[in-house]
Amino acid sequence: MTGRLIVVDGVEGGGKTTLLAFVRAGLEKAGYPVITTREPGGTALGEQVRSLLLAHRQDGMTLSAETLLVFAARAEHLEKVIRPALAAGQWVLCDRFTDATYAYQGGGRGLPSARIATLEQWVQEGLQPDLTLLFDLPVAVGLARAGRRGAMDRFEREGEKFLERVRAAYLARARQQPDRYRIIDATGSLETVKSQVDASLSDWLEQLDAG
Repeated sequence: MTGRLIVVDGVEGGGKTTLLAFVRAGLEKAGYPVITTREPGGTALGEQVRSLLLAHRQDGMTLSAETLLVFAARAEHLEKVIRPALAAGQWVLCDRFTDATYAYQGGGRGLPSARIATLEQWVQEGLQPDLTLLFDLPVAVGLARAGRRGAMDRFEREGEKFLERVRAAYLARARQQPDRYRIIDATGSLETVKSQVDASLSDWLEQLDAG
């Protein structure tokens, strides 16, 4: 069986982490062996980098350091988790991947896409997700939801203007790569969003089988 990489991504408060288990259940019901992981994270080193990136004690980190840390964690993640799983025929379901770097460090912070692309090619060597489920909703709604979860992380605390740029970057990438992306309207109830996810997965799996 061929392994596949599926990513759930999107702005804060979209519910992607909550829905990860639902996506996994749908794939397993269809007969696919699935592992779940996340970025930054997924390995011992990656989880330490995640703590550095999200913690408020690192406010003031330079953009170059932030981006290089993201890709250092990703390199470890690919080598130790993602590539071995794919080679074994497993399906990898990942909470965020490189689109998040283009959105947050690129769109949000203003790092030129060409710099991100250079690191992407070096670290990923052409590996791309087979499917990206993009959970989209207005930034103000997402921030309100994130605030109800508890204390906000470094990126959530950047505020609406920053996250509007992040959202715009995600949507721009979705327009540029429509075959890979499925945009999920995350503004509705959990059941409504689950229904969209189920329909998107079913449609994509049918196309995969047909191809």
